[in-house]
Amino acid sequence: MRVMGVDPGLTRCGVGVVEGTPGRPCRMVTVGVVRTPPDADLADRLLTVDDMLSRYVEKYRPDAVAVERVFSQHNVASVIGTAQASAVAILVGARRGIPVHTYTPSEAKAAITGSGTADKKQMTTMVTRLLRLDEPPKPADAADALALAICHVWRGGTRARIQRAAQLQQTPKGAQA
Repeated sequence: MRVMGVDPGLTRCGVGVVEGTPGRPCRMVTVGVVRTPPDADLADRLLTVDDMLSRYVEKYRPDAVAVERVFSQHNVASVIGTAQASAVAILVGARRGIPVHTYTPSEAKAAITGSGTADKKQMTTMVTRLLRLDEPPKPADAADALALAICHVWRGGTRARIQRAAQLQQTPKGAQA
């Protein structure tokens, strides 16, 4: 399974693509950060995020997109920008028929470190270790995007198998082919 993780943001939007299967180590395919100038027009910034994420999808052909779910922050202006970038990431996948899944920061932290309260340094250390990288991905937005992709490979793949099994149990025996 190839997953593109997106840590949404207007100034810095982390993007990471990994390949893997649940229960096994993942492999990093690519990592980067989409940057937009804070003083640029909002529409232009969103268009840049859309264009760059679309290029990642076209080049790396992910099977799924994992986006950090926006949560309430004290800075309302910051959460609005993050939500807008998140919506763009969701649309990039949806427009191409790619399944899109969202994860809270706590879900991603728990999947990567075993603790939903891990800090940025712990997350970056574990992402580096899990992907067997020589150096930590920088900035933190890039590491967070990789963490979201790993989280989906491990949790989303398992979740999909459980859903398929449940659907098979609900299908009448004569209808299974």
